[in-house]
Amino acid sequence: MAAGLAGSVQIAVMSRLGERIGVLEALAFSTAVTAALAAVILVLAHQSVAGFGRAVDQPWWMLLGGVMGLLIVFTVTYAGPRIGVAATVGILIAGQLAMGAAIDRWGLLGSHRSPLHWPRLIGIVLLAAGAA
Repeated sequence: MAAGLAGSVQIAVMSRLGERIGVLEALAFSTAVTAALAAVILVLAHQSVAGFGRAVDQPWWMLLGGVMGLLIVFTVTYAGPRIGVAATVGILIAGQLAMGAAIDRWGLLGSHRSPLHWPRLIGIVLLAAGAA
């Protein structure tokens, strides 16, 4: 719930920042702040950054989280001022639900398989239609 609330605030804030300084500049600044805060939290929690180095030994597809995060922040920064926060959130969530359902259905990216029942499919379609 907190992440959902933060996501809407992020869209509104990044939309305004992107309008003032440029979408790519806002993206770079946000990413730098995120990286710095994550590094501080890592050091405070573990008194080390050793775990960070283990990431390079993981399968390449497990490192896509950072790329996906960058794509999300870029997209909400670009789309927010053009279509509004609510529409951006709706489309983002519809996309997340659609991909989440596909990942669950076929057990992609190491996930356990979970069937896609009609109520879930109808919910995704209705959300996408509402966002559109």
